[in-house]
Amino acid sequence: MADLHVVPAEQITPARTEGPLMRELLGDTLRSARRRQERTLKDVAERAGVSMTYLSEIERGHKEASSEVISAITRSLGGELVDLLTEMTTRAVPARPTGVAMRAVA
Repeated sequence: MADLHVVPAEQITPARTEGPLMRELLGDTLRSARRRQERTLKDVAERAGVSMTYLSEIERGHKEASSEVISAITRSLGGELVDLLTEMTTRAVPARPTGVAMRAVA
């Protein structure tokens, strides 16, 4: 086993530098869909088979949900996983001005 050594806090770079975490993006997207439908946490949670508390934690980006739970919540909102992923992608990718292209990174 390798020896452990202490690294001073000022030498640690944060792992997260930009953009939301996946669980935050997922939660924001699910909450937005639920609110657009004017549905309650209780209604969606019951239909998905999860607790209201758990759904709330997912929506706030505090919990990492399994793919089965994400699918159940999405279906309870009347959608499919592809719909959820499409909306998440739209939210995650900033609009680019016309004529701006991605360049390959070697």
